[in-house]
Amino acid sequence: MDFEHADAVNQAIRLLSLRHRARAAALLAPLGLHPGQEALLLELARSGSMIQAQLSEALGCEPPSITLMTRKLEASGYIRREPAPSDKRASIVELTDSGKALVKQVKQLWCALAEETVTGLPAQTVAELPGILTTLTGNVDTRRPRQPTRPPARSRACLLSAGGVVVPGRWAGCGGCCGDGAGCGAE
Repeated sequence: MDFEHADAVNQAIRLLSLRHRARAAALLAPLGLHPGQEALLLELARSGSMIQAQLSEALGCEPPSITLMTRKLEASGYIRREPAPSDKRASIVELTDSGKALVKQVKQLWCALAEETVTGLPAQTVAELPGILTTLTGNVDTRRPRQPTRPPARSRACLLSAGGVVVPGRWAGCGGCCGDGAGCGAE
């Protein structure tokens, strides 16, 4: 992928992320919620009660963020935390009746936000979008182990013509023999 295309992809993802979060914040504010809290409530509605460590894993958040969110949601009366019977250091989190009622409102807002976000896209694209976005998320998930990548093999002539100077992602002045198309004359 060339820089212009890479830049367009990265900018589109960045702007979508920023604007989606801002729009979600605006929709959640009248309910007294902040972005992230709705995801916690929806996860509890979907999966039932769980310990905070499980919530952290399910939401892809750091444990201190989950602790802060659960404290605020508990203070608002939407969830309750109780010590886990098997480990008194762990807390089991569950929705209260008030939290269950709030989840119904959050689901309506979430549907409205999704509809707003995909407006103008063909139905087939909308149907494929969750899979595409899940793949993109997995591609950049810092929690999954990575296979080390090796730079492409370089010819001795190419290395010499480039002076062995490493530039992120390529050898300076390297070209066709290495496949980056710049042309170093060693081919």
